[in-house]
Amino acid sequence: MRLPVDTTPTLLPKPAAAPNGRGAGFRPWSEWSTRARLVAVVLFIDALAALISCGVIVLNARNAVRVETRASLATVESLVADTIRLSDTASPDTLLQTLDLRFKVLRHVRVAVLEPDGDQVGKPMPPHKSEREAPRWFADLIMPPIERHTLPIVVNGQTLGTAQITTQPMDEIDEIWGYARALSMTTLAINAAMLIALYLALGRILAPLQRLGDGLTQLEHHDYTARLDTPGARELAVIAERFNKVAEALSEVRGANGRLNRQLLTAQDDERRRTALELHDEFGPCLFALEANAASIARIASGPAEPSREKLAARAAEISAIVGQVQTVNRELLNRLRPHGLGQAPLATCLDLLLRGFGQRHPGTTFVGKFDGLARGYGDLVDLTVFRCVQESATNAVRHGGATRVEAEAMEADGNLRVTIRDDGSGIPPEHRTGLGLSGMRERVEALDGTFALDNDGPGAIVRITIPVPPERGDENNNAPSA
Repeated sequence: MRLPVDTTPTLLPKPAAAPNGRGAGFRPWSEWSTRARLVAVVLFIDALAALISCGVIVLNARNAVRVETRASLATVESLVADTIRLSDTASPDTLLQTLDLRFKVLRHVRVAVLEPDGDQVGKPMPPHKSEREAPRWFADLIMPPIERHTLPIVVNGQTLGTAQITTQPMDEIDEIWGYARALSMTTLAINAAMLIALYLALGRILAPLQRLGDGLTQLEHHDYTARLDTPGARELAVIAERFNKVAEALSEVRGANGRLNRQLLTAQDDERRRTALELHDEFGPCLFALEANAASIARIASGPAEPSREKLAARAAEISAIVGQVQTVNRELLNRLRPHGLGQAPLATCLDLLLRGFGQRHPGTTFVGKFDGLARGYGDLVDLTVFRCVQESATNAVRHGGATRVEAEAMEADGNLRVTIRDDGSGIPPEHRTGLGLSGMRERVEALDGTFALDNDGPGAIVRITIPVPPERGDENNNAPSA
């Protein structure tokens, strides 16, 4: 027996979802700590993943509820039709009562047996309340359209009533809500544990950076004893190693500056002491001799007899010799304090005169200078540095190396001023390196961004100096003959 089926779906209206608002009041992103930023990024990723997961769950749940209710609807329709076909011999009242009792409690569908006048057989079932009843907003998200099918109950050609079958998706929705809530609580607990672990791990990972900041603060306050322990992370270990090297270098530079300041004060005191001794040893006797000769001339002139011209001429010659000696000593003192003519005469001429003076004071040593192609000058600092380096190197070669030949060469090449001083002596003894002016030469050269090198291994010593040519140097070249 084929029963006509009314498959017209009945759509129930859905209430609008209540809007959700969010408060503001967060601090600017630039004021957040690194740990807070990383945790915020992870939270954002979790929220985005949760949103996508919720969307996927809603779509899958909506499709699953629709499929489940339609399957239940088709199954119940078949059961009702089979029950009517197998109950042909039953009385109409008995058949209706049987249908009402058999299909009163079903999942996903509700069956109402109606008499021909439209009254429902039996008492209507109260609404089913589930222990985990889904909230309204969740049900609205996944609830499919409600479908209602009507089956006429016909026995032996007589219509006894109708059976209305209505889908009831809330049963499936309540079950899905229970699964979704359990899954959400588990995921929330896992994410909370993960965030706590991440927060603690970031604290340990970023702790070396905090110590690095404290160390930099110490360096800022001129405390160069700051050192960092090597962390476990390779990248942070490299940073800590570089920091310790920088702090050590700053400590060494500070110590070198202290030593240089002490050497500078010592050198100044030594220069004053030497100048005082020369004034006392050289100028004192000369002045005394001048005073004695002046007194002798006065006695000769005040005598009763006519003054002797020979005696006056001898005293005048002695005075002239003493004045010449005073002039020589004065010139040497002035030249030591400040090279005579430097900055006024060409640099090559000053260097030639320097080597010529060495040759006069040390006749057993040959001094050779090659200064062709130099500019007239390279500025007061560069000229004075070159002059002092040549002077100090020649002094060391004669005084400590016992050299018989000293060669000095200066040339300009590739934007640099290159100076080389070599000798054939025994070199500088290692125990006498400190205090020989080598540190002073090195500091003078390095202050001009130059390089200083001493080769003391071969026969004699070789001093090599390279100084960048300053842009404000003179452009005139000096072609004065070498010494």
